[in-house]
Amino acid sequence: MSFLRFLMLLSLVVWLGGLIFLAFVLAPTAFSPGLLPTRHMAGSIVGRSLDLLHYMAIVSGIIFLIASMLYSRMATGNARPLAARHLLIVLMLLLTVISQFAISPKMHAIRAEVGVIDNVPLDNPLRREFDRLHVWSEKFEEAVLLLGLVALYATAQALR
Repeated sequence: MSFLRFLMLLSLVVWLGGLIFLAFVLAPTAFSPGLLPTRHMAGSIVGRSLDLLHYMAIVSGIIFLIASMLYSRMATGNARPLAARHLLIVLMLLLTVISQFAISPKMHAIRAEVGVIDNVPLDNPLRREFDRLHVWSEKFEEAVLLLGLVALYATAQALR
């Protein structure tokens, strides 16, 4: 059972740590003035990093669910070991999958079509769509982080 607890915690550490690093270290650093030649390059780095983080998150979420359900079943003997933390992780996975396979591809396609997004006028329909998708992307990542912190707390309580 200690290995299952380890997998549960490791999966949350990887997922939440990656989100925190991306949001509070990588993105602000990449977009800091003068570090990279263009904001377009910073966006490319952050976008690619987010894509990789999403795949890490999907794997982490699946590992968490399997380990946590096995742990619950072994700890309680219950055939249906569904807990609040499982529902939180499923919701996090859903938001991550939508972001990765619905929002991000549209943003990448717009960037590929228009080139440097900062050179596109703010009233251009493609620029407005990109900005709208970017807002949704940020909201999804914020929601995943908040849900993840709640899931971490619920998991810590369950492992006491």
